[in-house]
Amino acid sequence: MHTHGYVENKDQLIKRLRRAEGQIRGIQRMVEEDTYCIDILTQVSAATKALETVALELLNDHLSHCVAEATREGGPVAEEKIREASAAIARLVRS
Repeated sequence: MHTHGYVENKDQLIKRLRRAEGQIRGIQRMVEEDTYCIDILTQVSAATKALETVALELLNDHLSHCVAEATREGGPVAEEKIREASAAIARLVRS
């Protein structure tokens, strides 16, 4: 059975995601309550940073586990994993 690279950090990732979920709910509530826009933008920035942290942790786990394993095997599987990682990095940089 194949395991994902993040399996060792799964609890920590879930905790971070739940925290980000709470931040998003808080932002929604702020909009509903007509909170000052700069205060909302500050919270949006914090939630974005929280999600970026999760993304970087997942990317690191993917590189150190999935990509490293595939490069040991070599061939088309390794090339595909490297392409996947490159595309993921590009998406993160653009966001």
